[in-house]
Amino acid sequence: MGEAVIHRPGEGERHSAGGSSAVIIKASGEDTAGSLFLSETTVDPNFPGPPLHRHERLHDMFYVLDGVLTMRLGGETHELGPGTFVCVPPGVAHTFTNASDTPVRFLNFNTPAGWESYMRELGEAATAGPLTPNVIGRIASHYDFEAI
Repeated sequence: MGEAVIHRPGEGERHSAGGSSAVIIKASGEDTAGSLFLSETTVDPNFPGPPLHRHERLHDMFYVLDGVLTMRLGGETHELGPGTFVCVPPGVAHTFTNASDTPVRFLNFNTPAGWESYMRELGEAATAGPLTPNVIGRIASHYDFEAI
C-alpha cells in the first residue's frame, strides 16, 4: 500500500519547458501505480507549443487555470479560458500554444502514466539549450508521441 502524496501550491518536481515556462509534476506513475500523470504547466506569452501530434495509447487531458490556451484538435482551433476542460483520446491530432501576451497556466492529466519521463527528459534538454523542433522531436520519438 502506497502513501498519500501532497503537493502544496508551487510544490512538486519542477522542470523547465524553455524560457520561464515550467512543468511541475504533481503525480507520477510512481505515485499512482502507473495509472496517472498530472502536472501543473505554465507557458510563456507567445509560447509556440509542441508540434501537431497524436498518441497511440495516451488520453491527454487539459484543464485551464489562468489565461487563454489556444488548442488545435483535428482541423478545428479552440480558445480555451479558465475552467475549460478538454479530453483528447488516443489517435486525435492535437497541439496547443499560448498566442496571447500573458502567461497561461493549466493542469495536464495523462492516463496511463509515463508522460513524466518525457517531461523530465525535455526539462534536462531545456537547461542545456533551446528546445528546437528537432530536439523536441528526438526526445518525443522515445515516447507515445507521433508528430504529424
